[in-house]
Amino acid sequence: MGAPPVRILIADDHEIVRSGLRTFVEANPRWMLVAEAANGKDAVTKALQSKPDVAILDYALPLMNGIEATRQIRDRLPGTEVLIFTMYDSDRIIGELLTAGARGFLLKSDTEKQLAPAIDALAAHKPFFTSKVSEALLAAFVKRPEHASFLLTPRERGVVRLIAEGYGNKQIAQLLNLSIKTVETHRASVMRKLNLTSSAALVRYAVRNKIIEP
Repeated sequence: MGAPPVRILIADDHEIVRSGLRTFVEANPRWMLVAEAANGKDAVTKALQSKPDVAILDYALPLMNGIEATRQIRDRLPGTEVLIFTMYDSDRIIGELLTAGARGFLLKSDTEKQLAPAIDALAAHKPFFTSKVSEALLAAFVKRPEHASFLLTPRERGVVRLIAEGYGNKQIAQLLNLSIKTVETHRASVMRKLNLTSSAALVRYAVRNKIIEP
């Protein structure tokens, strides 16, 4: 006996889009369309009623947008995976959707080629992101100060430690046997990489990342 079909909910406020998604889903014998909605509030209600394996939500839903709909569905149905499809690919939107609990993100321009593998991945509880979205996620990760320490060279980490311990540029230069100009260059590089603007912020970073003890 084969596995039961993947239960799918679709939500988009445009009938023509829902019709296309409906046709796509119903053409695959491994999938079953269990509900569809035209707004975010209805998507949450119908998800609670039908308990889909995968909910395919447009980001820009009326009444309740895709972010809030995702949050409510994931909070109340942790076994339901959410795939967002949208025309927008901003880092902020991607970050908010991930925080809300979405595990897949698909641009509408990629739907034809990527929707089937996206549904299959989420049905197996695996994340799915197109290469463009993966690049945006990587860029956002690198920009985050708490994840940027791997970008620092051993020398830069040493400079951070001494700055956080209260040493000035001249003292650091003497301790590390460097010129003051070189210390200033390292300091500027660290601040740029970590996107910090003050020595106080650098001290907080050093404590948080255990470069020094609090």
